[in-house]
Amino acid sequence: MSTLFVPVDSIVRKIWGKADTTLFIFAGAAAEFALNKAVDWLYFTGRLPADPLSRLFSTVTYAGQIIFSEEGAAIKSIDKITAIHQTVEKNRGAQIPDWAYRDVLFLLIDYSIRSFELLERKLTDAEKTEVFEVFYRVGARMQLKDLPSTFKQWQHMREEHLQQNLLCSTFTMDLYRQYKKHLGPLRFLLLKQVQLMLVPGKVKNLLPIGKTTWLKPILNCYKLCRLLKVESFLRNALLPAAYRVQIKGLDR
Repeated sequence: MSTLFVPVDSIVRKIWGKADTTLFIFAGAAAEFALNKAVDWLYFTGRLPADPLSRLFSTVTYAGQIIFSEEGAAIKSIDKITAIHQTVEKNRGAQIPDWAYRDVLFLLIDYSIRSFELLERKLTDAEKTEVFEVFYRVGARMQLKDLPSTFKQWQHMREEHLQQNLLCSTFTMDLYRQYKKHLGPLRFLLLKQVQLMLVPGKVKNLLPIGKTTWLKPILNCYKLCRLLKVESFLRNALLPAAYRVQIKGLDR
């Protein structure tokens, strides 16, 4: 029997096995990608500003594929991601900063935890450590430098990265204009509300998303709908039609 990259009973599979939790991770990633000081790398190919939803969704989808794959297939997916980035570096004639790679890994850890806790329940320290260890293995396979070796070290480095590597730039404002263009006004408003509830204070303060949160009562209603198994109707109403099949595929 083939070994799974992430065991069947892992909390990581539970987090990434529901489409709505994965969508919240997507929302957090959309916020931090826009603020990252290395976001110019994502503009280099032109794919991000042309279709930011697909570009960001592909990052989240790759992570999900790795989590639910057998060991060998997961390693191939990780190696493919590494090769794609190496090609971009070669074409630009420069290297993506090590801290930028770590930032993406770190935000996937953080928003996995934050999204599950917002929609489900608080995680134990052991479960948070499990989330960290899965993504640490991804980063180690990618040969990322200076990775934290424990969850506690990650917490410290995550805070440092938040303070040092984020900036509200012209790229940030352009990306948010693109988000609004591709989502439409109502879905864009909901994205910003989710981000206000989800992201760390540093991210919230830098983003052009306002300060007032009115989504919490609606979120509580949504949680009730999940218990009644009718959440897919509401979820589909909040998503562009082009993504509904992809989002449905995230329910595992």
